[in-house]
Amino acid sequence: MSEPLSLDDLRRRITQIDHDLIKAIAERQQLSRDVARAKQATGRATRDYGRERDVILGVRQQAERVGVSADVAEQILRLLIRSSLATQERARAVADGHGSGKRALVIGGAGKMGHWFADFLASQAFDVEVADPSGAVSGYAHVPRWEDSALEHDVIVVATPLGITVDVLSALAARAPKGLIFDLASVKTPLRPGLDALVAAGLRVTSLHPMFGPDTDLLSGRHVIFIDMGNASALAEAQALFQPTMAEQVVMGLDEHDRLMAYVLGLSHALNIAFFTVLADSGETAPRLARMSSTTFDAQLAIASRVAEESPALYFEIQALNAYGTESLAALLSAVERLHATVKAGDVTRFTEMMTHGRSYLHSRPQLGQGPR
Repeated sequence: MSEPLSLDDLRRRITQIDHDLIKAIAERQQLSRDVARAKQATGRATRDYGRERDVILGVRQQAERVGVSADVAEQILRLLIRSSLATQERARAVADGHGSGKRALVIGGAGKMGHWFADFLASQAFDVEVADPSGAVSGYAHVPRWEDSALEHDVIVVATPLGITVDVLSALAARAPKGLIFDLASVKTPLRPGLDALVAAGLRVTSLHPMFGPDTDLLSGRHVIFIDMGNASALAEAQALFQPTMAEQVVMGLDEHDRLMAYVLGLSHALNIAFFTVLADSGETAPRLARMSSTTFDAQLAIASRVAEESPALYFEIQALNAYGTESLAALLSAVERLHATVKAGDVTRFTEMMTHGRSYLHSRPQLGQGPR
């Protein structure tokens, strides 16, 4: 009978397995790129939900046979699938070459979302320039002032802070460039004068709202909202930029967008700001609360922590500049007051009605990833 391995031998064996895992992942990534090319050649969609389901079920069964947690195995596989999809999506965008031979200007490209869009356009073979007074972005030609550009670009993206975007749009209207023009603002009603000026000048304009952050590497399950400004060709050209991706495209009007964003962004931000404000004012230390945390508290705290790291200036603009923003804040205040009165009165019937009403509404929504594709 062989002697048991020493601690050092065991650690070396684990290290070797870790190296083998990384090599296997790298091989899987390369195969994902090959799959992307095969799908592109045959016109098949990047994502195959039936295939994903079969793979996940197979891995769960295999894990159970060898004594590994099926849940852990599924979590690992889902990470690998996400990585593979991101690889395939990027490969498809590159292969599509939508921007080959075309030029793009990203005004405000040194900002986080502007930089994301510069990379996104460059992946489609656009020759990208960044116009930003704050400095150059590595890998891109730099124009300190967009006003000094001849604006002979096929696509002009306005990724400036919300407070100055309307002025940039109005100034572009006066210059009348021939290329497609769109902004990336989270709130649209403050931009109406600038967007209307572009429309009045007969320019090719639409307006985008990417419903994701600049750290996003996979657009599957993400939404991009397109505002229809009455120019069908401009709208179609903007949508074509996302055709190689798995993003969900939604077209709507300017006012409809801001009414919905008052809840999607304004309400969700306000809830989390109120949540961490109550905690910060409670007098209870964060470590003490952490020792007594619950599943619900931990989940809410994780979301609130991400919100707290965002730009206060941007989040204030989303609350204050949306013409419909006060509606959701008033509704939130009313709901909290109703809950307070219900609990104070000891009215369990009313409390149950609130819970049941909310459960019914939430159950009526399609689950994430189950909407139309």
